[in-house]
Amino acid sequence: MLVVRPIAMSDYDSLHTCAVESGHGFTSLPVNEELLTNRIQHSEYSFSKSSVTEPGDEGYLMVGFDSETGEVAGCTGIEASIGWDVPFYSYHISTIVHSSQKLGVNNVVKLLTFGNNYTGCSEICTLFLRPTFRGGLNGRLMSKCRFLMMAEHPHRFSKTIFAEMRGVSDEEGNSPFWQWLQEHFFSIDFTMADYLTGIGNKGFIADLMPKLPIYINLLSKEAQAVIGQVHENTRPALKLLENEGFTCRNYVDIFDAGPTVECDLKNINSVRDSFRAKVQIAEHSSSQDYLIANTLFEDFRATAAKAAYDKESESVIISPQVAEALNLGVGDYVRMLAQ
Repeated sequence: MLVVRPIAMSDYDSLHTCAVESGHGFTSLPVNEELLTNRIQHSEYSFSKSSVTEPGDEGYLMVGFDSETGEVAGCTGIEASIGWDVPFYSYHISTIVHSSQKLGVNNVVKLLTFGNNYTGCSEICTLFLRPTFRGGLNGRLMSKCRFLMMAEHPHRFSKTIFAEMRGVSDEEGNSPFWQWLQEHFFSIDFTMADYLTGIGNKGFIADLMPKLPIYINLLSKEAQAVIGQVHENTRPALKLLENEGFTCRNYVDIFDAGPTVECDLKNINSVRDSFRAKVQIAEHSSSQDYLIANTLFEDFRATAAKAAYDKESESVIISPQVAEALNLGVGDYVRMLAQ
């Protein structure tokens, strides 16, 4: 059984393994001991804050682990409010029309405009599931457990939730979009720029990035072709978010031009469709699958399991194994989502 819980410092080696296996372009998991250690420490601090009334500098990082072996299968995270201490940059795709009635010419042109439009929003991030664990409901659990947390503790998160999707790059980490930027404005390759961003050294972006809008039709054909496109390995994650109601509102990453998708918290399907139920513990024969999370925060737990829900009494029967995995007793409450 895969169970999600807050990360602990003892998970460092497993998080490092995830960082190595995630490959190029996964900015939030750079292979850097100091950064990974800091992320774990900050997450421990964030989960321990009990007096939160609105989103702030908290960063919540969680791991999924095999309840039988203890092996960490992957990680997933939420940043409560981005862009305050460290600037968050993105490009917005806009449209202008160059028109001359006298000449009978109308040209529609698209621009990339540099900005900080997602400042203050909550970001879902750092979703990675190791290849051997990809199957069944594991991917859904790692992604949607964050929405169960948001539904239960909405005051900790912003009105708008967004996610940056990894853009197109090859096995060596070369991005067609970045290659054009590098040629004209930078002198470092994509993997180095991506790494520097991951460890928080973003000053070079503001120093070297063109401040005026960029005409997309002036970019190379290769760069134009990948704007708003996702990395092959990211397509399942994007599909999951689109099914939740997330959509791209013409914002893309400044390095690889991968799409940024967003949704109002209250309109996320898993937030809207999840519900609370009172726990009963017993063996049962139900075949209905649910994502199930306890209602705690510092000791948050979530898993995917079969359960017998009774709508009339608003109660649910879960097995002793599930109850143990989620630290639940009879009479406790869970938040559930049918699958």
